[in-house]
Amino acid sequence: MKTFHTDDAPKAVGPYSQAKAAGGMLYLSGQIAINPAAGKIEAQDIEGQTEQVCKNIAAVLKAAGASMADVVKTTCFLAEIADFGKFNAVYEKHFTEKPARSCVAVKDLPAGALCEIEVIAECPKGK
Repeated sequence: MKTFHTDDAPKAVGPYSQAKAAGGMLYLSGQIAINPAAGKIEAQDIEGQTEQVCKNIAAVLKAAGASMADVVKTTCFLAEIADFGKFNAVYEKHFTEKPARSCVAVKDLPAGALCEIEVIAECPKGK
């Protein structure tokens, strides 16, 4: 197993890694809209938060030698299912290869986030 970390995405705020690779696959921990430079969530709407989450995911993927095109599956969590359409409008700009996906509404997310996305991707450096 290999562990991947980048300063271009938020630091883990608990006992977990940004990403782990095993058997050629990369498993990213869920990302919320923390701006790594500021260390906090800055965007207040679902569009801005989804954009930051996607940037964070892209940074972790890059650190592992992968890209958004290598994503096989996402699991998406929304604080409000009413945000589904606005979330999708931003999501589809980043996940252009249309990976398999689950998307659910949850009661709460860490730090008051409006969305969280976790990713499974192919990982050239993880073989």
